[in-house]
Amino acid sequence: MKLNIWSISFCCLANFPEHVVDNLPADISTGIYYGWASVGSGDVHKMVASIGWNPYYKNLKKSMETHIMHTFKEDFYGEILNVAIVGYLRPEKNFDSLESLISAIHGDIEEAKKRLDLPEHLKLKDDNFFQLSKGKIINGH
Repeated sequence: MKLNIWSISFCCLANFPEHVVDNLPADISTGIYYGWASVGSGDVHKMVASIGWNPYYKNLKKSMETHIMHTFKEDFYGEILNVAIVGYLRPEKNFDSLESLISAIHGDIEEAKKRLDLPEHLKLKDDNFFQLSKGKIINGH
């Protein structure tokens, strides 16, 4: 699965391809989620994911963007992104300015960091899901 990525100051942003988003459960709520992510066979990092239409940008197609809380030394185009969603932070909403959107993103990241440090979420970082995916094909990828 190829990813579109942008490095930004607090993390790395990866957009999932349309066919992945189209195969999400039909009843999944749009909004902001948190969990764990790894790129290829790399380390597991905290992440926040947005699933929805990103109303600020008036997207017409549902998307899933993952903000990985790690600064990568290089781009990871063409790598597999493994994501384990652990919980839900808030519903998707529109913002009156880019500054408000950025502020909400920073707040989401801080809240996700706190929640992922809880013992019941921290143990999921070492889940077999991430070990099994290292170097193996999963779900046809």
